Amino acid sequence: MKYSYYPGCSLEATGVEYNLSTRAVAGALGMELVELPGWTCCGSSSAHAINRDLALGLAAHNIALAQEQGRDLVVPCSACYTRLSRADYQMRHDAGERVRAERLAGFSYTGQVRIYSFLEIVKDRVGYAEVTRAVRRPLAGLKVACYYGCLLVRPPEVRPFDRAEDPASLDELAAALGAEPVPWCYKTTCCGAGLSLTRPEVVGKLVARILSAAREAGAGALVTACPLCQNNLEMRRPADEDIPVFYFTELMGVALGLGEASGWLKKHLVDPFPLLHRLSLAG
Repeated sequence: MKYSYYPGCSLEATGVEYNLSTRAVAGALGMELVELPGWTCCGSSSAHAINRDLALGLAAHNIALAQEQGRDLVVPCSACYTRLSRADYQMRHDAGERVRAERLAGFSYTGQVRIYSFLEIVKDRVGYAEVTRAVRRPLAGLKVACYYGCLLVRPPEVRPFDRAEDPASLDELAAALGAEPVPWCYKTTCCGAGLSLTRPEVVGKLVARILSAAREAGAGALVTACPLCQNNLEMRRPADEDIPVFYFTELMGVALGLGEASGWLKKHLVDPFPLLHRLSLAG
């Protein structure tokens, strides 16, 4: 399986371990990810909030690059996935928006490229049964709260690969790896990452509430698919909270026995190794 790959800005900076683990896991599962040449920022929520043309134009530019490559596009970051999927949805369903996007990005939209999150590819193209067959070190004893965040599966008409209010794809993947996903009510509650610089006092309360709920549910860690959520939950946590937050691809790397996984985990703000050593999942 060969896909075009859009890492996005966060995966080149604060979320580099997500980038590295995504590429490594893809290779281990027989996928080839070909990075889009000349990709730019997707615009995310920042451009969307201040300039609709900029938001649509940035996303359309990257879709145009993928169209040139002639392959479906894989996007790991939830924020990037949201922006690119939303722009693609607009162009598919609104002729006026399509014409505007074509003018802004200087291309002719064909609709041939489909945009997928990496989680969606693992779920629907690889399949969890195949993932389980590839497991070398089951994550036995690891209880995780699967945190989807507010972007990955919303709005449902744009991203219908999972339920918008009670998604299960991460939970099912965790179980396929041998971990135990715990039931909890904060799967899709916003962590406030977009307000981390402008309203840190609000973000601190949101993060504390999410982490506390995960603890109360019996989780020893959280697992997410969003670099903004992962960084925010670890950076804005209460001073006395040390619950680690994993990217799902990192846990896949551990379970698949990938030697480079320890290097990714060393980049975390919350040290995950005490938990992993306790469960004999490190080293």
